[in-house]
Amino acid sequence: MNVVTVLGSTGSIGTSTLAVLALHPDRYRVHALAAQRNVDKLLAQCRQFRPAVAVLTDPAAASRLQQQLHAEAIPTEVLSGAPALEAVAQAPEVDQVMAAVVGAAGLAASLAAARAGKRLLLANKESLVVAGDLLLQALREGGGEIVPIDSEHSAILQSLPADRSRWPSDVRNIVLTASGGPFRRRAADTLDAVTPEEACAHPNWSMGAKISVDSATMMNKALEVIEAHYLFGMAPDRIEVLIHPQSIVHSMVNYRDGSVIAQLGQPDMRTPIAYGLAYPERMASGAPWLDLAAVGRLDFERPDASRFPGLGLAFAALRMPAGACAVLNAANEVAVDAFLRRRIRFTDIQRINADLLAAGSAGPCDTLDALFELDRETRALAQERVARLAA
Repeated sequence: MNVVTVLGSTGSIGTSTLAVLALHPDRYRVHALAAQRNVDKLLAQCRQFRPAVAVLTDPAAASRLQQQLHAEAIPTEVLSGAPALEAVAQAPEVDQVMAAVVGAAGLAASLAAARAGKRLLLANKESLVVAGDLLLQALREGGGEIVPIDSEHSAILQSLPADRSRWPSDVRNIVLTASGGPFRRRAADTLDAVTPEEACAHPNWSMGAKISVDSATMMNKALEVIEAHYLFGMAPDRIEVLIHPQSIVHSMVNYRDGSVIAQLGQPDMRTPIAYGLAYPERMASGAPWLDLAAVGRLDFERPDASRFPGLGLAFAALRMPAGACAVLNAANEVAVDAFLRRRIRFTDIQRINADLLAAGSAGPCDTLDALFELDRETRALAQERVARLAA
């Protein structure tokens, strides 16, 4: 039995992970499920998978879950608080950790899993964006491995040579595809008027509010550029982004000899999740088969910088001193939250991001505490910008 912990089990990636695990009860056992405060959904998951441990970072929610589990005689231990995430991520009986907690909140748990030598199934972009060097160092020290779960990075991994030593010599560049979100054809001078409802109406995917807005601004792709740099050791000038509205080609690799190798499939997260769980093998994911004849056509175009100015910020951040990527991530989280609460306009998101990135960062970023302090300072400055724009 392969033992799995799922961090962020009640979110879209977490629920898809459990759907894949349910297809293979002979191969996988769930040790721990963790979420923030969704008691009802986590209770239903505990009923089905009977984990040894359940974590809710919200203490009041954890207390309610404990009462429910006790009433139903389900012998799952309930823990609460952020340290509990780290505890279940590094538990000795665990083989794999699905890191799907949204935002910087999942960073410490990802590092704990890496240091403990686990296979880290990374669906949390921020772990690499904020602390890429620290996470790679933790993986080296702990002897673990990282398998990306984002469909784009999974596609790149599937398209690269199995022998990593050949990547520098064989590969010309990697190409991340992007759907273009709901505003691919919308005039740039009308984006000021975008509402949260419009920004969250993704044409291909059903996702949470934050990631949906990131897709609409293409900041999700900006963060994925940074993630790809750390995952595959590619310099910024060897990473390219193309808009592909059908979301069938999930990403591709251009080789020195002119070949292009891509991974295609239905836009269904169960495919990269199953690949990550079974890597380097393959197993059934429950995703539907791809019928290319039914798709009919595959389109590609370069992103419009006037419509998606945030994309260029990722390449700029990678060329800046350490800490710039963490600044960009923190500023974006604050700005997106303010937009969703209707305090700022859609276009203000990138104004805040660019402003904070240009302001630069000072001090060392070689420890988690230093990064958290930089994150805290950046969020405070971003809140000031939000207050000014909302006045």
